[in-house]
Amino acid sequence: MSGVPALLVEDLWAGYDGHIALESVSFVIEEGCLAGLVGPNGSGKSTLLRAILGLHRPWRGLVLVFGRPADRRQMGYMPQVEVADWAMPITALDVALMGRYGRLGLLRRPGRRDREKAMEALDRVGMAHKARCRLQELSGGEQRRVLIARALAQEARLLLLDEPFAGLDAPAQHELLHLFQGLRGEGRTLLVATHDLTCVATHFDHAVFLNRRVVAFGPTGEVLNEDVLQKTFQRHLLLVREGGIYAEHS
Repeated sequence: MSGVPALLVEDLWAGYDGHIALESVSFVIEEGCLAGLVGPNGSGKSTLLRAILGLHRPWRGLVLVFGRPADRRQMGYMPQVEVADWAMPITALDVALMGRYGRLGLLRRPGRRDREKAMEALDRVGMAHKARCRLQELSGGEQRRVLIARALAQEARLLLLDEPFAGLDAPAQHELLHLFQGLRGEGRTLLVATHDLTCVATHFDHAVFLNRRVVAFGPTGEVLNEDVLQKTFQRHLLLVREGGIYAEHS
């Protein structure tokens, strides 16, 4: 552990065509945490992840990754499956290899070690046996695993994952959670955008509750409560307390 936060975001503002998507967003994620980024549709979760990565230029604000200005090579990223181009005639191994490109530099081609790392990443997500399959041949859950493998192949210490559980059945979600907990055990830090309140409540160390602004952030047991959830989701959520856990009923 380095002693500095894995991620520090301070007074971040961002938007599109003059419309505000993020307003004075500030929070800290400590190293080695499995953290949830929670909020309703349109709350700015994807915009925030893209702004941290430098894929969307914020209007103002500060982002530090392990105490330094954010460098995309420091971070592994899994976008939402819906925004990925699955019509490309490439294989699962090709996608995982994309995670190595930031380490190669200009004009260098992936070598043996890069292919080994890509295969290791596919193996970590249970997709090594489909390395040669084209993307169109994979199910939605398998496509998510391949995108996570791309992030793992980068060997980044901070992973940003956008809705990895969406559309997955319970066994697939459980397998992904097991993987995330294993990565946390290795000292990696994960920030996971998700709608799954039960998952965050029972498995995540920290949470950031976002609705354009940060409503609350910190250890999950301290910030996940009815007041924070009502402020975060407003009319988008009906809260039902089930066995001590707040469940989402839209």
